[in-house]
Amino acid sequence: MTVKDSLFGEVVTIDAKVESDSRDATKALLQNQDATIVFNDLNGRKAAGNLFSTREKTAKALNVPKDGIVEHLLYAVTNPAECEITDAPEFRECTLPVDLMSLPIPKYFPEDGGRYITAGVIVADYAGKRNVSFHRMMIMDGKHIAVRLVPRHLYTLFSMAKEKGEELKISICIGAQAEVLLAAATSMDFGADELEVASAMCIKGHGSPLKVGRCDNGILVPSGTDYVFEGRITLNEAKEGPFVDITGTYDFERQQPVIEIDRIWTCKDPMFHLLLPGGYEHFMLMGLPREPMILKTVRQAVPRVKNVRLTEGGCCWLNGVVSIKKNKEGDGVNAIMAAFTGHPSMKSVIVVDDDIDIFNDREVEWAVATRMQGDKILRIPGAAGSSLDPSSHGKTTWKVGYDATIPVDADKSLYRKATL
Repeated sequence: MTVKDSLFGEVVTIDAKVESDSRDATKALLQNQDATIVFNDLNGRKAAGNLFSTREKTAKALNVPKDGIVEHLLYAVTNPAECEITDAPEFRECTLPVDLMSLPIPKYFPEDGGRYITAGVIVADYAGKRNVSFHRMMIMDGKHIAVRLVPRHLYTLFSMAKEKGEELKISICIGAQAEVLLAAATSMDFGADELEVASAMCIKGHGSPLKVGRCDNGILVPSGTDYVFEGRITLNEAKEGPFVDITGTYDFERQQPVIEIDRIWTCKDPMFHLLLPGGYEHFMLMGLPREPMILKTVRQAVPRVKNVRLTEGGCCWLNGVVSIKKNKEGDGVNAIMAAFTGHPSMKSVIVVDDDIDIFNDREVEWAVATRMQGDKILRIPGAAGSSLDPSSHGKTTWKVGYDATIPVDADKSLYRKATL
């Protein structure tokens, strides 16, 4: 991974030695989350964070306009493309001794259970199904990792192997390109291939498919990944957590499976990707891949949908905005209900007209202030929400929708800003 100013915006380089357990890495990442932070000596190696911490930087990496990210993702999900297999992948240029404690893996916050890999995606291939997904991984010692597995696709593959008394072969990729990271965070049907979704984005954005190479364990991973750990999810378990989640609050401790690492590959000059827990980059990589699902479901209810956005103020997870062009009264309410269907974790959504820039918080709030009254607020009690919302206490939640669209039969001139 080469951090270039043109792609990653403002780059702040830290040459001083930073210890993994000092929290100095966290302080540097927090100080300016819009800037890319490069550490030349984090526990003796190079690392970088805040790489994709803004929509602008993410759009540049994908080679699409900022307001075109959602359509770009949705196209790739519905039009997956084959990857190009290379016999000389970049990640196989060097090998390192299997010693996780020597790598630039920080302990981010004081109450964390340990040092964490946060930007790692796990690739697994079992029973003819491949899965690529994000998982937080707590370092236990030089070759063991406690991994958080939520009951989704990797959990399912592991359960299938476990039922046969088998360990699950995996490869952990750290320092993968934006297309791979976004595909890994996208919710798709079980058995859908995230690498082919990433490849479709590469073709549409850069004109060539995603290159992949084979690990010794037979698993194909992105060729340009900086670090690749070959390993197995074993049948053993250990305590994992606490750890800071996307809302900036601590998640609790659980018994989770243990990964054993067998081999570590790197490119020639590797950069270890640091994802600040609860930070802007966490918002982007976790939230952006949910937006295409919202767009898809709202379009099924309202024909003319301009764009959707999960807001940074809502951690790109709990609050959203949708812009539509109404055909009839009631489209705003239908858009609200459809948006909640597209992202069940969402707690609040604002629907605005298509003349409002949904990436501008002031414009959105202006629409709420000038185009709606309280009777346009839709309140939904007893709904299943996000387990990450501390106010729900792990139970049901209230969902709230704001229809801030102009009534169809209203005098539109009363609602529009003066222009020159």
